[in-house]
Amino acid sequence: MRDRLFIDGRWVAPKRGGSLAVIDPATEAVIHQAPAGTAEDIDAAVAAARRAFDDGPWRRAGGAERGQALRAIAAGIRARLVELARLEVLDNGKPLPEAEWDVGDAAGCFEFYAGLAEAMDGAGPEQIALPDPRFVARAVREPLGVAGAVIPWNYPLLMAAWKVAPALAAGCTMILKPSELTPLTALELGVIAEAAGLPAGVLNIVTGTGTDAGQPLCDHPAVDKLAFTGSVPTGAKVMAAAARDIKKISLELGGKSPFLVFDDADIEKAVEWIMFGIFWNQGQVCSATSRVLVHGAIHDRLVERLVAEARRIRIGNGLDAGVLLGPLVSDAQRTKVLAAVARARADGATVATGGGVPAGLPRGYFVEPTVLTDVPLDSAAWREEIFGPVVCLRRFADEAEGVRLANASCYGLAAAVMSADLDRAERVAAALRAGIVWINCSQPTFTEAPWGGYKQSGIGRELGRWGLDNYLETKQITRYVSDDPWGWYIK
Repeated sequence: MRDRLFIDGRWVAPKRGGSLAVIDPATEAVIHQAPAGTAEDIDAAVAAARRAFDDGPWRRAGGAERGQALRAIAAGIRARLVELARLEVLDNGKPLPEAEWDVGDAAGCFEFYAGLAEAMDGAGPEQIALPDPRFVARAVREPLGVAGAVIPWNYPLLMAAWKVAPALAAGCTMILKPSELTPLTALELGVIAEAAGLPAGVLNIVTGTGTDAGQPLCDHPAVDKLAFTGSVPTGAKVMAAAARDIKKISLELGGKSPFLVFDDADIEKAVEWIMFGIFWNQGQVCSATSRVLVHGAIHDRLVERLVAEARRIRIGNGLDAGVLLGPLVSDAQRTKVLAAVARARADGATVATGGGVPAGLPRGYFVEPTVLTDVPLDSAAWREEIFGPVVCLRRFADEAEGVRLANASCYGLAAAVMSADLDRAERVAAALRAGIVWINCSQPTFTEAPWGGYKQSGIGRELGRWGLDNYLETKQITRYVSDDPWGWYIK
């Protein structure tokens, strides 16, 4: 485990010498002291990234050269997949099979953007048809500059990959600020990038708190673009900081995603996807389908099956075989989730199962898988993101009501619909105001497809070619080709 920051191609101690306690959420034991960067370290990292972009070879390299480096990073991740997955479990708490899936996806993300980088070599500029034959024009895509990325704790390495891979593919340089709760694999990414031969300063990694490192990064005038994934309140602060210098931004924020289950849906399949949509990663997922709307004709039967299956989930340390629900990431997060359940109960919701700390686990930040029914529409549990293994259910009577209730939210990240009638499913998908809509499933995420939300769920899109666009500028180059003088002032 690393105890230094990665800045300008070197491993350096924080200028103030501070450290952050890294806690295993399953045991509450301190397992490491990570470096605590501050504004001085951010200054050094930004200066390194600025030099690497302005004067270094990276942005001038061909797409094939950048792609080769990204493929080397992907290979480095795959070579250490089991080790990195175990670090994710110790850092975040998620079950090991989930962590292994995440680390594999992170490698795949670098491979995907390696391909897009390589394709840039053959694309060439876009020729623009002009109405005046005396001119020719073209549009070229160029790397945007120095990017600052602030990532959350729920998918530590994967969220780093979502930002680092497209930025590097585009030819940008980057300062990565991981969550202070889960810094371990981000620092290991620095080791892998170094071994892949990235030029000094292209990728810099500064661990630290949001106040001491995240805010200075967002405020830094030499940063050209900010990419943030996290909560809406923090996203608003990032947006305000970007506004001062008119920085480019992309924000992937919170959600309270609906899942509509119609009366013709297979109940067993619906229960499986509802559980995957809320209990994966302990419900600490921005796109979690935490508002489930069930047609009244099947509501009671579905709830009965959901409760029975939720009670069967094995809870425990993510490193133990067979565990499907690990601890929440921190004591503060567990306290927040339990308080939200208590408030829901006080507001009139029924706790059909769960709602507390599981028996037999005296240590660790565990919360039972929780099913809330008859949740009032005006309650915080229905309107606000809980970010834990808590699902809220309500009945609906018909398609129009279901869509209306689904869209009645300040969020619009994701949504799901389940029905045997594919025409209806497609019709509902078109009506849902969300950036991602799943039909007869919930949560599958592919690097090739765009990711992002409507309304307060964010700005811009990550993944796919849209993720690369985040880190490219478009330049118009127009040339006068006529031999005739322009003749406006000089006749």
